[in-house]
Amino acid sequence: MRLLIPVAYGLESTLKRELSRLGYPSAPCLRGRALLEGDWSDVARLNVRLRTGERVLVGVGEFPARTFEELFEGARALPWEEFLTPHAAIRMDGKCAESALMAIKATGGVVKKAILSRLAERTGAARFDESGERAVVGVSLYRDVATLTLDCSGDGLHRRGYRVLAYEAPLRETTAAAIVFDSYYRPDRAFADPFCGSGTLAVEAALFARNIAPGGKRQFDFTRWRCVGDVLGRAREEAREEEYRGEIAPIYASDLSPAAVAIAKRHAAFAGVEKDIRFSCADVKDFAAAERGGVLVSNPPYGERMGRGDLFPLYRDFSRAYRRLQDWNCSFITACPDAERAFGRPDRRRVLYNANLRCTLYSYFPARERGR
Repeated sequence: MRLLIPVAYGLESTLKRELSRLGYPSAPCLRGRALLEGDWSDVARLNVRLRTGERVLVGVGEFPARTFEELFEGARALPWEEFLTPHAAIRMDGKCAESALMAIKATGGVVKKAILSRLAERTGAARFDESGERAVVGVSLYRDVATLTLDCSGDGLHRRGYRVLAYEAPLRETTAAAIVFDSYYRPDRAFADPFCGSGTLAVEAALFARNIAPGGKRQFDFTRWRCVGDVLGRAREEAREEEYRGEIAPIYASDLSPAAVAIAKRHAAFAGVEKDIRFSCADVKDFAAAERGGVLVSNPPYGERMGRGDLFPLYRDFSRAYRRLQDWNCSFITACPDAERAFGRPDRRRVLYNANLRCTLYSYFPARERGR
């Protein structure tokens, strides 16, 4: 099967490296998604293991569609009965760009009618009560070519299940995992987040260090489809066998807000990594660590609620705390224009989005890390 993995803007290269690490070296990333070949075992494995991808989709078919008639006939020709029963609760998701058909709701309606027509013909069903398995069908029209997919994940892969309490401006878990992945963090290096908020970065670092599969405890839509066996159980068992249970370097998580630290502790407990993270309530200007060669990763305040004039001293204190550390890397994401003025020119910068807000990921490395 053709598998498609959407990824957030700016993180395509990170997803490609993660897929290579998982054993999928030939997975090009095009227009915000990775493409690869695989079977249902791969679908299960990717849903359980992926840290940076947003979903796992199965490509059902691709064909030219300049008119609604072409869209209907093309969709009707695809083998939907191999995936779905007549009781499937079909939901539509779509996007259109640079195409003759640009009405997203209308294109979704045409494709759903085509799917039901196909199921009626091939299964003999006379009625569709939508009481069964959920199936989210994606309709993507780009330059008059329709790509139809089935969403194997259901809820997005960022929904790990541990973040159950609300806190302001949290990073999406997949974005946090990508930032950790790109920071050169390893289990034998100390990790610190001095603006931990709800704890997402520290938890993702601990899951990474332990090689704990982020989707190991959650459910996925594809397991209820008619074509799938018990591949999820095997993927979970494989993931558990590869977890690391030895010693890891300290992971520090601190915040000036006691409420934030309390929430972060709860999230770490739900994720099963509370013993790996050392929490404290502290100001960033007081942060210090004795370890050499660690990784400082954070999502500091951006200033939407504080006003720009309040932020330069905060980033100056953050910069000074970082400069006191010995041979540490530093990566942080922010929309604050004062950040680079306080820290100086970064070794690497990348545009990312957090909650639809355009941000920059700044990275600073000791001389020995540059060029890796």
